[in-house]
Amino acid sequence: MENNFRSYLDSARSILIVLPKKPYFDQVAAGLSLYLTLLGKKEVDIVCPNPMLVEFNRLVGVDKVRSELGNKNLVIRIANYKASDIERVSSEVKNEELYLTVIPQPGVNPPLEDQVVVSHSGVSADLIVLIGGADQTHFPMLTSEDLVNLPKIHIGLRPLSLTQGLSVISFVKPASSVSEIVADLIKEAELEVDSDIASNLIAGIEMGSNHYMSGGVSANTFQLIADLMRLGGKRLPQLPKKDYPQGSIPTPQSFQQTVAAIEEKPQEQALEENPPEDWLAPKIFKSTSNS
Repeated sequence: MENNFRSYLDSARSILIVLPKKPYFDQVAAGLSLYLTLLGKKEVDIVCPNPMLVEFNRLVGVDKVRSELGNKNLVIRIANYKASDIERVSSEVKNEELYLTVIPQPGVNPPLEDQVVVSHSGVSADLIVLIGGADQTHFPMLTSEDLVNLPKIHIGLRPLSLTQGLSVISFVKPASSVSEIVADLIKEAELEVDSDIASNLIAGIEMGSNHYMSGGVSANTFQLIADLMRLGGKRLPQLPKKDYPQGSIPTPQSFQQTVAAIEEKPQEQALEENPPEDWLAPKIFKSTSNS
């Protein structure tokens, strides 16, 4: 297999994108952008150990981030109900729909609806893509038995520090943000980018680069932004005036005071340019000495 991003994507049927613990905005934007480019082309899921923050809601697809690792098997659990109180469980298919019936022991009440817990287990993936992070503690899911033998790719600004026995294929390089690296990889893999994906990447680059103030910003950063805007990407809206610190935006009153000060300034200068006549007359200095 060629050691390039596209070759790993092409060889995988199902891909799992994993965000780190307590991810930054940039990392979520990068992961969601990759997820959206693969959606419909591959079986793809995106997971994160922590729930998404409110500030991430501006990103398209944030509702698709799951907290559960499993996506292969459906697990139905009856909480706070003794298994010994169940006589048997039957199943049947009606109109192509599966019905499961829990039959309790004689004289025992059946489980309540709110006691039924539905979840997933197992991982149906051929490739794991890790986004950002610095070491193994940022990806607690790596210790899961379901992921041990699966190939892993890491996309980030610095190499991922792992314990012995774990390895990843690294796509790490200097950049302004993780979103910039993902944008480059998407471009190299010739994946289709729509306006939503482009907007996510622009937002991630801007936030990850501290609005283009970080040391990793380069000509490539601005070229990518231009390319993404041509694809329909939009920049994040500017903060409204109420969100700026007091005094950072001139109010009408302060603006008028500034104008008045400027209008008075020529008068002050005129006084200096037209001093009293005796100031210009010759000065006679007399000695006070009697010698």
